[in-house]
Amino acid sequence: MTAPNDKSAAMPAGAPGEGQAPKHFVSTAPFDPYSVEALTPEQERYYLAGQWKLMWWKLRRHRIAVISLWVLAILYLMAFLAEPISPYNPNSRHADHIYAPPQQVRFFHEGSFVGPFVYGLKYELNKDTLKREYTSDTTQVHRIRFFCTGEDYSFWGLFTADFHLICPAHGGTLFLLGTDRMGRDMFSRLLAGSRISLTIGFVGVAISFLLGIIIGGLAGYYGGWVDWSVQRTTEVIRSIPHLPLWMALAAALPVTWSPLLIYFGITIILGMIEWTGLARSVRSKLLSLREEDFATAAQLMGASPPRIIGRHLLPSFASHLIASATLAIPNMILGETALSFLGLGLRPPVTSWGVLLSEAQNINVVALYPWLLLPVLPVLITVLAFNFLGDGLRDAADPYK
Repeated sequence: MTAPNDKSAAMPAGAPGEGQAPKHFVSTAPFDPYSVEALTPEQERYYLAGQWKLMWWKLRRHRIAVISLWVLAILYLMAFLAEPISPYNPNSRHADHIYAPPQQVRFFHEGSFVGPFVYGLKYELNKDTLKREYTSDTTQVHRIRFFCTGEDYSFWGLFTADFHLICPAHGGTLFLLGTDRMGRDMFSRLLAGSRISLTIGFVGVAISFLLGIIIGGLAGYYGGWVDWSVQRTTEVIRSIPHLPLWMALAAALPVTWSPLLIYFGITIILGMIEWTGLARSVRSKLLSLREEDFATAAQLMGASPPRIIGRHLLPSFASHLIASATLAIPNMILGETALSFLGLGLRPPVTSWGVLLSEAQNINVVALYPWLLLPVLPVLITVLAFNFLGDGLRDAADPYK
């Protein structure tokens, strides 16, 4: 006779009991994103808990996109911690080292390991060209200090500190990327400029994102004369070359504005021009989704158009919107850099990558002091990283890939 507490007797034949796996058992072992195609339907229902998780798994398989994500994370972390990372205050002047070349970091001196250090700089004035000619003074060994105290700075305007990640030796110099015409350290100014150039892309995209969703959503949901008006307006804006339009709008900003107002003015200008592409994407998606059953059901239940668009239609292709926004950020950064380079965008004392590049407009200056063009490198790296990440997000958001 079977004991009353024997649970295995109450189970039908073939049913899973204790120690017996169900027919459609799903392993809880760590998921390998490289084997996502090999999943069975049962495993997909278990692992793919949502669209975002599937999108993340696909993105992890895109190696260039993942590397770009890490590069951008490092750049934004450096922008956030620009003051403690910089060896100098970005506005500190070194009158004895005007247009000083980058100092090479060395580890060995006369065959002996010393650690990271730089040689001192000495210069002579060339009377023919009136140029300072710098040479390394091998008799002066300036060791690089780490986690040290240096020049005072105001961290995001919140408090004053003097802690630095790297510092020059006492009485020495540390110009990793050289100096400019006023003797200011280019590496410190490059880090300070990254804060403006990297954030202006996010703020500008946020404005264009909001305008694109609202205008494109109304055009795609209502159609008719609303769609016709939006389409004609979009075509007119897209037919105007962006650079002359940026220049005209930026030149209209009053010169008496403070640097902060100029920053927000340039950001609003960039955002109000770049919304057209996103609006067309939103319109095309809503035209196809508004006829779906779930949209019709929401409409029959009395949901208002803003609720239908915001709660039902937009989440259906939110991943595509994120990919589009990621691809739009480089255009914002390039727009600010171009305007500042031409002298129509941000102006000193504000520091951005475009402002730094404006000092390299003269070809003679570039020929004599080529390190003034170094701000081009972070612009190229940032734009490429955003483009690669946007491509990866777009592929991950595509359900047919």
